[in-house]
Parts: sequence; structure tokens; C-alpha cells
Amino acid sequence: MRTRIYTVHVRAWSASTDREAVFVREGFSWGAFFFSVLWALRYRMWLTAIFLFAISVGLSLASDLLQVDPITESALGVALALIIGWEANDWRRRSLDRRGYVTAAVIAAENLLEAERRFFARTADLTLGDGWTTSMVV
Repeated sequence: MRTRIYTVHVRAWSASTDREAVFVREGFSWGAFFFSVLWALRYRMWLTAIFLFAISVGLSLASDLLQVDPITESALGVALALIIGWEANDWRRRSLDRRGYVTAAVIAAENLLEAERRFFARTADLTLGDGWTTSMVV
């Protein structure tokens, strides 16, 4: 299996023992590629969803207005979806930052379950103080 990179984001002020940890995989997001607006809504990224919807509608209207042939219109749609897929997880990280999360770790693991296991095993010894606000590599 391939090793994937995950960033771990936690709420610095959470009373929960897991600090509401969120794991975000590095790289391409297939969910955002296929379902851009729904993907953004799933992660409570309201302004991103509105922006993606507006871009999609704008691209469609511009294609109709300029009478672009269907092959070019499809190519533009795929290009937009590729850009969204590549940028989506970075947008998600920025959204978490705006909502009060801090980056607690960068973890290399084969899958999400392994990343969670490594993170919580490593952080079990940390106190709930400032240790969460510093990054670590696991």
C-alpha cells in the first residue's frame, strides 16, 4: 500500500479529550472533483460552496453566451474540476484554521485509521496545555 500524508487539526480550547481532532489527507480530493459544491457543504464551508456554485454557473453562462462548442465546454468543466480537486484539501485546512483549529501534527500512514492510531498513541502522554499548539511529525 501507499503511504499517505495527513495533517491533524485540533481545537486549542476544547474540553474534549480528543480535542475534536480532524484529519485531512494531503493531495487530490476525488469527492471535491466530482461533487464540488456538495463536498464544500459537507465540510461546512459555506462561502466556498457559494463561490464554487457561482463559478460553475458563470462558466456555463459564458459558454452559452460565447457559443462554445460542447467539446471545449466539457474540457473547461474538467479543467475546473481538476483545479478544485487539487486545491480542496488546502481550502479545508484554511477553513479549519478560521474556525479555531490549530495544526497539531503531520502524520505519514497507509490509511486514516492508521493515522488516527499513531496520533492518539503519540499524544496520549501530552498534557492538554500548550502541547497541542505545537506541531509534531509522527
